[in-house]
Amino acid sequence: MSERGVVNDEQGEGRRGGRGFSADFLTELFRNPLDPGYADAALRRAQRGQPGRAGWSVSPVSLVIVVLLGFLFAVAYRQTMAEEPGRAQARSGLVAQIQQRQGETDELSIRADALREEVNRQREAALGGSGAARLRNLEASTGLGKVRGDGVVVRLADAPPGQQPLSGAKVGPPQVLYSDLQGVANDLWGAGAEAIAINGQRLTATSTIRNAGQAILVDFRPVTGPYEVSAIGPGAMRKRYEGSGSALTMRKVAQDTGLSFEVRDAEDLTLPAAPEPQLRYAQPAVSTSPSGADELSGSGSSPSPSGGGR
Repeated sequence: MSERGVVNDEQGEGRRGGRGFSADFLTELFRNPLDPGYADAALRRAQRGQPGRAGWSVSPVSLVIVVLLGFLFAVAYRQTMAEEPGRAQARSGLVAQIQQRQGETDELSIRADALREEVNRQREAALGGSGAARLRNLEASTGLGKVRGDGVVVRLADAPPGQQPLSGAKVGPPQVLYSDLQGVANDLWGAGAEAIAINGQRLTATSTIRNAGQAILVDFRPVTGPYEVSAIGPGAMRKRYEGSGSALTMRKVAQDTGLSFEVRDAEDLTLPAAPEPQLRYAQPAVSTSPSGADELSGSGSSPSPSGGGR
């Protein structure tokens, strides 16, 4: 085919709107990207007056569904706003109940302390001089009596909100953990402390330091930061504690995370008495059958007529 013939074909293609022959397929593809079949279908829809895919049409059913959804959303919003005062009132009622219970608990605690003081006075009067002094020493050593003296105060506090760690090392969260208080208390005992209290909660041989969610409990009583661990002991107690594992660890954590850790001397500390623990004692099982008595005695035979053997 001659070059002139090719030019005539291209002119005819422009009049018909169809796809003609071209030696460069990629050039033709980018010039006419729409397939002729799709173009013809769009032309037929336009002639019949039907909207294409790019058109917008709303059927009556769709309109009804949209209106119904809008109505449901409006009803839900009105109900939510109508119930909001009720929820606020219920919340304020719960807050008032909590405050009332806290007030009652504080009053009962004050009354319990007064009764404990009265019991101590009556007991000392009944025991006399030496017996009362020995009892006071035992109560002080076990944590059941109020004590006074010089000692050390270890203060721990969470890092300020929004503060980023000072270094990239991952040494722990910037909050005081219950295990931190455990380590401080144990190392203070090891440094020679004679009495320890955490935020006024006296520690005894049966005390526990644990967490419940985000709260820290000392003997099942919540304590909040900043946490002060007060200890009464000898003059060398602070120097011994400064070299303990918990002191070195907490200083490193404070340096890396912004957590507050401070150790200072304190004079004339007063630590309150701990509540009397509810102790449980194990008792041997008592058997009423002769066979059970024989089993407890370690022998299957009956006792001798002379009464010996047990």
